[in-house]
Amino acid sequence: MAFLIAQRAYIKLFLITKVEQQRGYGYQMLDQLKEEFKPFGYVPPQSEVYRALHELVQEGVLYRTKQLKGVDPSVDFQEIVLYQFTDDGYEKAKRYKKQVKADLDRCIGLLQKAATDNYA
Repeated sequence: MAFLIAQRAYIKLFLITKVEQQRGYGYQMLDQLKEEFKPFGYVPPQSEVYRALHELVQEGVLYRTKQLKGVDPSVDFQEIVLYQFTDDGYEKAKRYKKQVKADLDRCIGLLQKAATDNYA
């Protein structure tokens, strides 16, 4: 058991939540992650975000579909890869989130103890 939650597990948790809210593409989710955690001084490595997405696809949680980014296919040629839940992916994601929640609770307890013991 790790002392604190692994970065990839944390990123996967964030990505699953983003897909629950709306299907999205990797760069869009990376930008959202950067923006939401900027106040905390955390900037996720782009490579870790894409590795996490790849793992979620390999684990059968998500699948990838391609589409043109813009509204007008005659003008917009940029293709993006969208991520969505597989048929049983949502259930797999719920189990994963439950597992990570237990790890987060343990980490929060450890961090609170360290703060109380050393900075009270």
